Amino acid sequence: MTRIIAGFAGSLTLAVPRSGTRPTSDRVREAIFSALEARDAVDGAAVLDLYAGSGALGLEAASRGAAEVVLVEKARPAAEVCRRNVAALARAARGVRPPRIRVEARSVASYLESAAGGVDLAFIDPPYDLGEVELARDLSLLAPLLADAATVVVERSSRSPEPAWPDGIEPERRRDYGETTLWWAAATGPDQPAPPSQPE
Repeated sequence: MTRIIAGFAGSLTLAVPRSGTRPTSDRVREAIFSALEARDAVDGAAVLDLYAGSGALGLEAASRGAAEVVLVEKARPAAEVCRRNVAALARAARGVRPPRIRVEARSVASYLESAAGGVDLAFIDPPYDLGEVELARDLSLLAPLLADAATVVVERSSRSPEPAWPDGIEPERRRDYGETTLWWAAATGPDQPAPPSQPE
């Protein structure tokens, strides 16, 4: 069972696709959003959830105050689940103006090639069997869309190598949670210094 952890839709149960996706565990989502809120990276943010699956990461951000969320999911059944979850989140927003949430039922590369910039927070949670070349392509397409000091969170298998970071995205740290590894990175524009490396 997958639930929204906090915010106006806290405890809302989300539908999950029957197959083909790997929902981020509550423990890992809680760690992600604890760190994001510590750096004030969610409230008012424009959020991109790539390989969205059920949309749990993007919708958690929406519940916690993001201004705009785009869920990108190629698999049609999963995209339909995202739409159902978006509708459920909107119903939970009693007395609260819900953020703008859009579901894009197409490939991540196709979306990124035509998307507008200004992304403050990007989640990339691809299937573990996605090749490193494809992930590097996605990151390269994402980099020019990021706002200054945007945060990027990549979720991979703990057995996967570090992503190949393109110009414009600098790694900050790695965190391991059993079989799951989170790679944290930040946007660095031409006038921005790279973030200092952080201890493990």
